[in-house]
Amino acid sequence: MPDPISPPLQLDRISCRFGRHEVLKDISVEVPAGQITCLLGESGCGKSTLLRLISGVERPTSGAIFMAGRQITGEGVFVEPEQRRIGFMFQDYALFPHLSVADNLTFGLRDLPGDLRRARVTDIAERIGIAHLLDRFPYALSGGEQQRVALARALAPQPAILLMDEPFSNLDQGLRERVRRETVDTLRKLGTTAILVTHDPQEALAVGDQIVLMKQGRIEQIGSSFDIYDRPNSAYCAEFMGPCNRLTGIWAGGEIETPIGRFAGNLDLPDGALALACIRPQAITIGQNGEGIVARILGKTFLGESEQIDVSVHPLAEPLRMHSHERIPMKIGEQVHLQLNGAQVHVFAEPVSRN
Repeated sequence: MPDPISPPLQLDRISCRFGRHEVLKDISVEVPAGQITCLLGESGCGKSTLLRLISGVERPTSGAIFMAGRQITGEGVFVEPEQRRIGFMFQDYALFPHLSVADNLTFGLRDLPGDLRRARVTDIAERIGIAHLLDRFPYALSGGEQQRVALARALAPQPAILLMDEPFSNLDQGLRERVRRETVDTLRKLGTTAILVTHDPQEALAVGDQIVLMKQGRIEQIGSSFDIYDRPNSAYCAEFMGPCNRLTGIWAGGEIETPIGRFAGNLDLPDGALALACIRPQAITIGQNGEGIVARILGKTFLGESEQIDVSVHPLAEPLRMHSHERIPMKIGEQVHLQLNGAQVHVFAEPVSRN
């Protein structure tokens, strides 16, 4: 019997190796009930492999997986995929082209009596807003409609957990944002526990109640959107979640000393050690009345909601990049003064490579 106190899904030191290639290394995660957990990372970091292990399509080399306290994978234990009550929404939707929408929704309900099966299809179609599409075939649906049908089909069997592998990547930008918002609203209304794979940090920040940032088969950081963005635990995390200006400096007296100022950090470093400051572009603003660091504008790019400005600051070899939501009247080549918001400066123990 499921344990109501245990999390819906728990991964305990999961590792997976294909031949000599270790794809996942010591992954431990708890997935909260009724929330959306985003697996985030670059292509090849192991996100999709982790989904396949959870669904039962692949088996881990070591470690254990538990659903509501019941072990489903591990030493001498393996519950077949069809017995796990896990729904899967594929990147390409994988709708059956020769079946109507209604029949696509019915496909996973074949073990239910006819009346209950029809009632389940009607109910989920109304909840997802596709009741008017039940008689159509996939070829007659738009991309957004196909996505909603795929979501309804995955939810129709009432899975304990829904797995979603890059579910919005095939949609155009404007449609992607709208369908994503509708999908998230539906999952929250239904109280669905979901795991969503994405390589897009902005999507993870917008969708995830919990974000699991992965790097080369390992977990780099786990936390809420605000934790991951505002309190990154590594330079890799800070830069993955959004652009940063990187400045190497000397650690002294609880601060990193850089050519453009000193910034506090919570590091266990001896004075004189190298440290790294990652400065968000929005941390830099144009100072008024000649106050701040002397700089010169090198370039300006209008982005609609904001303006991206590159500035040179002596003695830095690389320009600094800033984002402003206000129009900056200064022209390229003009001298300006910069001020920094220290809250958007993240300090780490040592410089790391960009690779």
